[in-house]
Amino acid sequence: MLNVGLTGGIATGKSTVARVLVEKGARLIDFDELSHTVEEPEGPVWKEIVGHFGEGILHADRTIDRRTLGDIVFADREKLNLLNRLVHPAVFQEWHRRLEAIRKVKPDAIVLSDIPLLIEAGMKPMVDLVLLVYIPPEEQIARLVARNGFSREDAAKRVAAQMPIEEKLPFADIVVRNDGLPEVTQMALSDVWTELIERERQRGEKAD
Repeated sequence: MLNVGLTGGIATGKSTVARVLVEKGARLIDFDELSHTVEEPEGPVWKEIVGHFGEGILHADRTIDRRTLGDIVFADREKLNLLNRLVHPAVFQEWHRRLEAIRKVKPDAIVLSDIPLLIEAGMKPMVDLVLLVYIPPEEQIARLVARNGFSREDAAKRVAAQMPIEEKLPFADIVVRNDGLPEVTQMALSDVWTELIERERQRGEKAD
């Protein structure tokens, strides 16, 4: 099994890249979805988050309003770090559980672990290779304004709260530029998929 760490920055298009690769046969573990799972209302992680950030971050149905919480933590790095400390252990536990479930069913699977903070969290040793989705910072801001309706100032704050995308490039084993035409990205991902299949085959041969 090849465990590919898929990462990038906010609004770089990781979801699009993941969708294309899943259509080609990859299995996906999405850390945002894992976060939703471990933050379900009245669970231990939910209680920790509400205890620290207050009930003002909740929807009427008691689920966490991620946009409101995001506004709080992206304006204060200490609060962002606190949130990560509360959530990450439970997310990692669920991640490993899902990896093992895939391994049992398909030992030669290519798994995309979509981890937004893979590099920041020092998780490169926990995956077999890093696939970085790249667009320039100004394009990140423009996409956030267009996609989420943020002001340019708020969009820039969210981009600035993350490790600069340029600094992530040296950590990447494969880089997909996603700032061109969709068909160009599609062609690049066909080549990436071929490379991932070959890498998994080589790993299998070494294991034998």
